[in-house]
Amino acid sequence: MIDFSKLDKVIHEKGRLAIMSLLASRGEAWAFQDLKSELEMSDGNLITHLRSLAKAGYVESERLESETRPQTYYGLTKAGRKAFEEYLKVLEEILDLNR
Repeated sequence: MIDFSKLDKVIHEKGRLAIMSLLASRGEAWAFQDLKSELEMSDGNLITHLRSLAKAGYVESERLESETRPQTYYGLTKAGRKAFEEYLKVLEEILDLNR
């Protein structure tokens, strides 16, 4: 039997799952504006989810200055990548029950 309590509640929310999936999809960090565009989220919604993920230790940010305007980049931490992999394992267990 699957222990559904193993599903990470921080990741499981739809918006945060989308963010984690994007950040895990490539090795480099994503600019805030790129995440916003790709996920079609408002600034406020995206930053709220990013703060929740950062508080859990899953996401880190870096602010880079440029000639035009500063940009903040987000990427997964090692703990975030591990948590996401564990989350996917639980989902795979759930899927395997239905096969």
